[in-house]
Amino acid sequence: MAASNKTLTFKVTRQNPELIPPAKPTPHEFKPLSDIDDQEGLRFQIPVIQFYRKNPSMEGKDPVGVIRAAVAEALVYYYPFAGRLRESTADRKLVVECTGEGVIFIEADADVALRQFGGTLQPPFPGLEELLYDVPGSGGVVDCPLLLIQVTRLKCGGFIFALRLNHTMSDAAGLVQFMSAVGEFARGAKSPTIPPVWERHLLNARDPPRVSFTHHEYDVVPDTKGTLIPVDDMVHRSFFFGAAEISALRNHLPPHLRRCSTFEILTACLWRCRTIAISPDPDEIVRVICIVNSRTRFNPPLPEGYYGNAFAFPVAISTAEKLSENPLGYALDLIRKTKSEVTEEYMKSVADLMVIRGRPHFAVVRTYLVSDLTHAGFEEVDFGWGKAAYGGAAKGGVGAIPGVASFYIPLKNNKGENGIVVPVCLPANAMEVFVKELEMMVKRNDNDLLATQNSSIFIASAL
Repeated sequence: MAASNKTLTFKVTRQNPELIPPAKPTPHEFKPLSDIDDQEGLRFQIPVIQFYRKNPSMEGKDPVGVIRAAVAEALVYYYPFAGRLRESTADRKLVVECTGEGVIFIEADADVALRQFGGTLQPPFPGLEELLYDVPGSGGVVDCPLLLIQVTRLKCGGFIFALRLNHTMSDAAGLVQFMSAVGEFARGAKSPTIPPVWERHLLNARDPPRVSFTHHEYDVVPDTKGTLIPVDDMVHRSFFFGAAEISALRNHLPPHLRRCSTFEILTACLWRCRTIAISPDPDEIVRVICIVNSRTRFNPPLPEGYYGNAFAFPVAISTAEKLSENPLGYALDLIRKTKSEVTEEYMKSVADLMVIRGRPHFAVVRTYLVSDLTHAGFEEVDFGWGKAAYGGAAKGGVGAIPGVASFYIPLKNNKGENGIVVPVCLPANAMEVFVKELEMMVKRNDNDLLATQNSSIFIASAL
């Protein structure tokens, strides 16, 4: 168990927020989002954070100035980000008015060094509200800036790049593509390696729309038993899964299921442990939503450079009793079947459902949502100072409903082991049960209980 450092406090001095427009004039036009982009469940701001170490070869260069200029250059290509969303009152369709007004940029300095954040960087991060300042009036969905970027210099010569994105504009893959373009301009490129592709019509509803799948993810689920997670008593913790922990989980499976992906086994384990922890009535239906990137599931695949939302929310469903009482293979089977459903036809069916049903939110009652960011590439983004020491989600449980979502983030722990860190957000009493269940699942054998204090997978955060 990583030693818990005392609550880290530091002071951030921010300059006034400014608007960064594209470096050259861009077209003034109206670009509709796709019918996948503008669903209710994506109408929120998603926070991302990147930590960078001091790089002696960049001595004398100011990350704030370098990144500010690079953002302006990247916006020439990604000019819809410099616009504002408008909503049609008739059908709630979201359209970007490409006004060229720009994105919010904040320059800041913090009296803290990178090493003070601890040996293992992972969410939740202390002082996040200071490192990614919510400029009053900027956080809405329509008529507001679509991106907010804060670059904070650290006293060690490193810096923090934090960003908030209106999720209707892009998914993780699309956002990383934009950030990588900013990185390329920061390192002196004249144009991005991957030109951005808008083509949102590829994910629009058909005419006439026809729903061809049963989409339980958009069921209307009444919260009859008050099982939406309480927001006030929430505990955020991060859990690290290296090769040893994943291998221990595989040992719970029958041989024919052991060749499953890391995502599938981890999701099955977390869903089961979380359900036991929040102890719903045995006959209640519980759900897990697995975010699935559909880019390669189209024929032909979506064009390289497409930066809109291209993922589905397929959901696996079980009674709480069956999920809790059955071996791990039961949950795993459900998850594998659910993921395999996502095809081009499935995506078109979702777009059609959005138009027919007024763009509903996915169901969140008794639901756990997991999103795999291990292949997104946040940590690869390089502004000239090298790759990020940490890159990815700024916290777990984001969105309109805290506590529903977990992200899988690639991480090298302080022992140098590569693995996945998962931030989890639960009420305090449920978190205790969750930790116990998880430690029983990942124990290597009876003589080596992982629950012993020295080798727990629970990582104390810097909070």
